[in-house]
Amino acid sequence: MPTLFVIRGADQGSRFELIEPIERLGRDPSSTIQVHDTEVSRHHVEIRRVENDYEISDLNSSNGTFVNGQRVGRHKLVSGDQLQVGRTLMLYTGPAEESQEDLADVVSIGPPSESGDHSRIVRSVTQQEGSRIFDLQSELPQNSWLARARSNLQVMYRTALAVSHTLDIDQLLQRIMELIFEWVEADRGCIMLMDPATKTLKPKVRRTREGVRADERITISKTILDYVIDRNEGVLTSDAREDERWDPGGSIVQMGVREAICVPMQGRYDVVGAIYIDTSTSAQQLIQRGGVNRFTEDHLKLMIAIGHQAALAVEDTRYYSAMVQAERLAAVGQTIATLSHHIKNILQGIRGGSYLIEMGLKDHDEEVTRKGWTIVERNQNRISALVLDMLTFSKEREPDLCTADLNEVVAEVIELMRVRAEETQVELIWRPGEPIPPLVFDPEGIHRAVLNVVTNAVDAVGDREEPGRVEVASQYLPQEAIVRITVEDNGPGIPADQMEHLFSPFVSSKKSRGTGLGLPVSKKILGEHDGRILVQSEPGQGCRFTLELPATLPRDMTETITQEG
Repeated sequence: MPTLFVIRGADQGSRFELIEPIERLGRDPSSTIQVHDTEVSRHHVEIRRVENDYEISDLNSSNGTFVNGQRVGRHKLVSGDQLQVGRTLMLYTGPAEESQEDLADVVSIGPPSESGDHSRIVRSVTQQEGSRIFDLQSELPQNSWLARARSNLQVMYRTALAVSHTLDIDQLLQRIMELIFEWVEADRGCIMLMDPATKTLKPKVRRTREGVRADERITISKTILDYVIDRNEGVLTSDAREDERWDPGGSIVQMGVREAICVPMQGRYDVVGAIYIDTSTSAQQLIQRGGVNRFTEDHLKLMIAIGHQAALAVEDTRYYSAMVQAERLAAVGQTIATLSHHIKNILQGIRGGSYLIEMGLKDHDEEVTRKGWTIVERNQNRISALVLDMLTFSKEREPDLCTADLNEVVAEVIELMRVRAEETQVELIWRPGEPIPPLVFDPEGIHRAVLNVVTNAVDAVGDREEPGRVEVASQYLPQEAIVRITVEDNGPGIPADQMEHLFSPFVSSKKSRGTGLGLPVSKKILGEHDGRILVQSEPGQGCRFTLELPATLPRDMTETITQEG
């Protein structure tokens, strides 16, 4: 699957799969690929599938679109391209070639039915010796093949960067094989991975050079594979009939491979697989080449280095997948534990209220019944708030935009919290700013965001011995096209060590009274409106929350203002 992997920016680590024929990338929630970067336009760039490739088109964005550091208007993406929008840098990984063939039918390990192999090992290289190819201090003849290969290290680095961010192992191996065929004059190749359970090699990727029969069977000597895996050494094989280390009756002399290279994929801790390439040279071709083989010791050293880098990439991919899975399980466990504790407290409250109701009905005591019902109703509201917070936080949603009066929405929150503030002896003050014109926003969402912040403020000052005060105000800034809602209290403030985790889910300073979802939900709702929440607090000096969102005027009013201007 073609993907965009964010390697720098607010969404670093995010991976977006290109599924639809046309994808839109931008800051707007309606974008199929939404990035949280204030320097990205609401609709920044369009990504369109053209046959098996993808093409991007800049949508007249404010800050432009860049590919590999160059500003582009329209560009055909190539695997490994770096796409930059705003401060966000993404790595594009193109689609892998799909193969429907069963590799077990065309790649076999062990003695074949036919005979006639004459391969022999002419040189073996250790892992340490092969890795010296990247030692830039070593001296090499200027015209040697290895010197020319080393001069392309910058290209190799960029390609390795693309490979290192490929999260699909099959796609990763396909790219490694493509690199090998770019650098080595091989006819056929195969990458095998070690099965962790059975400790046996299984072919994963196979490739043939253009002009070579694609259905030709690759038979790999198990004798050579055992030698490579057991000794962790790469081998270069040629005519093997005179090699005394091998039993003439073994599988190595039962095949017709003229030249081959087989290297281990040595990772940090173990061998994860092997890479095999071979080439066939007819007698006439060999004469034309002056008896010089295609594969040399330099090729073997390069393959050793590639095998090592491939193994590290495979290990990193497996490690990342395992880490993501572990984080998911940990998050699920944390969520279940937190919700279970919170629901248990709510159920205990309902049970206590139900007991009072039952006792009041039994004794015909209306006062006790009313007190029990009040407790039940309060806990029902807590259940409702918990469910709404969970749905809002966990579900990707688009704001239900409509024209509404922001001051009226905030005033409803104040009236809703008035009784709770009086019960805890908190002075709740509402100071609406100058008349705010009707704006386009989601009134239900903003109502919930403001309610969560005001509820936190009332709870923060309600436990203090001195009189508590919460002041809510609104402000319209037409020149900046924004509107602000401030919630300020005289509570204990927020300790410095808690500021970093203030908007983290399930982190609450209200113990059993809080779900830990109120502020994360408010932040999410403001983010859906392209707004933000600012916090100012000093221990012992109270706290000030500022909810800021764009002041979007209705279309007809915008046209009126434009005509008057």
